[in-house]
Amino acid sequence: MLKTARSRVQTWITAGAGTIAALFVAGLMGAFGALPAHAPPQLPPDTAIDAGRWRVQPVRAYVSHARVHGVVLKPGQKALVLEADLTNRTAQSDKAYFDVFRPDGIDLPDSRPMIALTRDATLTPELHPGMTERMAYVWPLAGDAAVPPTLAFGITAEIFKPRDNLYGTPGWYNPYRLGTVTLPVADVRATETPGSGS
Repeated sequence: MLKTARSRVQTWITAGAGTIAALFVAGLMGAFGALPAHAPPQLPPDTAIDAGRWRVQPVRAYVSHARVHGVVLKPGQKALVLEADLTNRTAQSDKAYFDVFRPDGIDLPDSRPMIALTRDATLTPELHPGMTERMAYVWPLAGDAAVPPTLAFGITAEIFKPRDNLYGTPGWYNPYRLGTVTLPVADVRATETPGSGS
């Protein structure tokens, strides 16, 4: 009987210690979770940036009031345009570049931009390994939308995994905010923006 009572006490102590440890760990996780997240770093706009599968270098940003790089705007629209040099760092042709750039602090009717080669206005082309191409990211906006004179563009990168946990295949996963590039935004009011096509 004494042995049984001692066994029960040991069980209660062990369970109690486990509960206290679990509460302690949960408290620590909650405390760390409440800490403010670090803002992504400000990246230099005049250097090439390795962003996972892409090497990117922003070139210029502007607002266009007319057709730009083959992208036709609806009446009453204007467009925020970011031109950037992109290099495919992988071994195969790819067009998974839609989410690389995103302007911060501005309301976008559609967060997914139209993207074109600046040299010939080809829309959403595949970029080949090792070849650098200048691309235009075009976000249509309402004609009366306010665009600040300088704008921060977030850059999203991905991590290469030789073996994915779910499928066991190699690929680019876990997109994350690598940093932010701030550029001046010009206002282009010509009837045809250079590179707009005819």
